[in-house]
Amino acid sequence: MATDRPIVVIVGPTASGKTAAAVSLAKKINGEIVCADSRTVYKDMNIGTAKPTMHDRQGITHWGLDVISPFERYSAAQFQRYARSVISDIHARGSVPIIVGGTGLYIDSIIFDYIFPTPPTVEDRESFEVMSLEQVHIHCIKNSIELPEQNKNKRHLERLIHAPGNTGQRRLVPKNNTIVVGIATGKEDIKQRIEQRTEQMFDDGVVDEAKMLGKKYGWQSEAMKGNIYRIIKNYFNGQIDLQAAKEKNNIADRQLAKRQMTWFRRNPYIVWLVKDELEKNIIARLD
Repeated sequence: MATDRPIVVIVGPTASGKTAAAVSLAKKINGEIVCADSRTVYKDMNIGTAKPTMHDRQGITHWGLDVISPFERYSAAQFQRYARSVISDIHARGSVPIIVGGTGLYIDSIIFDYIFPTPPTVEDRESFEVMSLEQVHIHCIKNSIELPEQNKNKRHLERLIHAPGNTGQRRLVPKNNTIVVGIATGKEDIKQRIEQRTEQMFDDGVVDEAKMLGKKYGWQSEAMKGNIYRIIKNYFNGQIDLQAAKEKNNIADRQLAKRQMTWFRRNPYIVWLVKDELEKNIIARLD
């Protein structure tokens, strides 16, 4: 990707209004939106992932939606390759890429140029299987991988070993001409917006969507294991009623928002702004 052309990044917790802010901005700066969201990347999962509708998009080109099927895995490294290609194309058209999302690893993989480790081969995994816990610990120490407090779970340690950033191969500061802003929101505002969105999802037919997805892709598919679809499966099984399903989704999304903010707070280069200030700030910095 060219380093002398601007990239705008808008981050924030779930339900903070990122899409609406990005669409409004895109209209003013000839922008195209690149969605950095690990939920909306899946095909057919529209209502339950709060994927922006055609009405929401208001004619602005959106990338990163409907990329893979729900039974497929999708990694941050795959997103990075996809986003880099899209950003180059957007720049070639003389437009401004606006990366929008709440999946922190996706965002950071672009602005800090992560170099992802090579995915483990079958031989790597077989070798790991026969290692004792002590040998795994020694491997981590030799490779400067910080052991977590809970370091007795080999499966957790395997994921840690193959996680991005372990080799330190990433930028320490964002790429040149990258403008990174976050939507500043209060806890009560997010709580209310999540509850409103949950009600809207059920009004829009998320239960029927979940039934269709379960039948088409299977309830054990990768994307169906998380968020609202897992909760609706419990409703279908008679374990909870509809009101309990809504409340469980509200709780899950509040927890998600908290995790997202924990991630974003580690990045000192994010300029946090209320929505009314965000657009003006970005345009001024682009000028």
